[in-house]
Amino acid sequence: PLFLNQLQKDLEEVKELLTNATRKRVRDVLVAEKQKLELEIKNQPPPKPKDVADEEKSSLGGYTVKINNYGWDQSDKFVKIYISLNGVQKLPAESVQVNFTERSFDLLVKNLNGKNYTMTFNNLLKPISVEGSSRKIKTDMILVMCKKKREEKWDCLTQVEKESKEKEKAAYDTTDPSEGLMNILKKMYAEGDDEMKRTINKAWVESREKQYKGDIPMDI
Repeated sequence: PLFLNQLQKDLEEVKELLTNATRKRVRDVLVAEKQKLELEIKNQPPPKPKDVADEEKSSLGGYTVKINNYGWDQSDKFVKIYISLNGVQKLPAESVQVNFTERSFDLLVKNLNGKNYTMTFNNLLKPISVEGSSRKIKTDMILVMCKKKREEKWDCLTQVEKESKEKEKAAYDTTDPSEGLMNILKKMYAEGDDEMKRTINKAWVESREKQYKGDIPMDI
């Protein structure tokens, strides 16, 4: 570590100065400084072992691809996530690793056709049982089985999805119908392609023109 190197260099310099110092007062100051530095070096924490995850990543060959596509399903006891990966069944079982916590899991597939694949799910909607969860390797597919702690229906997979759905619902559940329509148009505009954006812009401009002419006595 850099800080330890600096301390050792300081100590070497103090020792060198001590060999040349003749005045008692100067020697006393240097001896005190030498003892202080030696103690500080001794009390330096040992270098931390490299984080296992970091070590694992650095030992991975090729480059790592984030998996974004998946399907999911559920039964009373399990939430099942299906991840398609061509040829995954040819890998040794230890190359497909899934780590579970009560509210998350992450998947690492090592060296499939020269690439590594990762997928992380944080903030699962409800708690899962780490011991009861597992993964199965099928032809061109990995099935991640998250064991539900309570047998109840999940409306979605993660807390983030739930919040996003609630916000969307709140945007449309409004007492003012024109405001609800505006929210829908804004969403269509944000998610639409160029053609959709042009169509919405055209409709918007035309409605403003009519409003200015007095054809529509309402403020959109």
